[in-house]
Amino acid sequence: MDNTWYIATVWIGLALLASVISMRTAISVALVEICVGVIGGNFLGLDPKTEWISFLAGFGAILLTFLAGAEIEPDVLRKYGKESISIGFLSFLLPFLGAMAYALYVAKWTLEASMICGIALSTTSVAVVYAVMVETGLNKEELGKLILAACFVTDLGTVVALGILFAHYDLWLIIFAVVTTIVLIVTPWFTRWFFRVFSGHVSEPEIKLLFFLLFGLGWLATHANSEAVLPAYLLGLVVAGLFKDHKEMVRHLRTATFALLTPFYFLKAGTIVSLPAILTSIGLIIVLLVVKVSAKFIGVFPLTSAFRFSRKIGMYTTLLMSTGLTFGSISALFGYTRGIITQEQYTVLVTVVIGSAVIPTLIAQWFFEPEHHEVNGDWQK
Repeated sequence: MDNTWYIATVWIGLALLASVISMRTAISVALVEICVGVIGGNFLGLDPKTEWISFLAGFGAILLTFLAGAEIEPDVLRKYGKESISIGFLSFLLPFLGAMAYALYVAKWTLEASMICGIALSTTSVAVVYAVMVETGLNKEELGKLILAACFVTDLGTVVALGILFAHYDLWLIIFAVVTTIVLIVTPWFTRWFFRVFSGHVSEPEIKLLFFLLFGLGWLATHANSEAVLPAYLLGLVVAGLFKDHKEMVRHLRTATFALLTPFYFLKAGTIVSLPAILTSIGLIIVLLVVKVSAKFIGVFPLTSAFRFSRKIGMYTTLLMSTGLTFGSISALFGYTRGIITQEQYTVLVTVVIGSAVIPTLIAQWFFEPEHHEVNGDWQK
């Protein structure tokens, strides 16, 4: 059935079901939405290629990424700069090299396809991590902000690698880089003035200003063969200090994002998974998932010990850094649409990425989620 209201009813109904299951099972709603999406895509005929669904899902990913960046306060970033940069960099580098090497030398993929594999599996899902942070309240604690900052470093490495290895160096890329730099420099003082003059109205002009900036930079990013979530993250970082003084506006923005937009993003991620395709490539999927998570552990867990995290918090941090979704699926789709990887390879990568979003997060929440008294104040040993 092609009726728009029927399609919307089914998708929102599944989002509602996922919320109820999440509340009853204490599992992150993002993970439940992915699993419900798998069922919907394989048994209910949900079509992830519906244009308006794709727009809402993409907008949800952009806003989630923006909000995650806005949670990283400059003071916390300066205080934990060494930890977040070190953890984030190795969280990118080792999975990138490990997955690329396995795809090239063992799975016998082409060099370019192996590069896409390494890039897709090097990521940490800002969307999943931020959703978990908000649900648990850790986004308000310094530990949560450190983890989000490390996610930013990891995904910045992913985007830079994708750009260096596959970008088309043309005029649009130069325009995108120049305009983004100017916007990031001007935005902090301009938004401070705009919010002071125009905030408090029922029409929420300050939120519309943020949407305007996100859409504009997203348009330039796609023209430059980049991704709209990258400038969204950077924009969130530069307005983080301002958001501390406008908590009511942030609450409105977060409510709209989690109630309407992110369910479409996570449900769509699940609908992409083809269960028959998984069965035919299950061995490779399991091995690549093990390669990714193992490389994350080798890179991240020793650093958490070196930075005096408790073992429980170190495991929790490492598991969350092992997640993948946003940039991983984007990188896989980039390779598929440009003919670098086959449809079968794309299915393998997307399944591994979604598996890494679900399994490490479940383990982290069930066995290693810290109590609030463990992360208040001086939580390092």
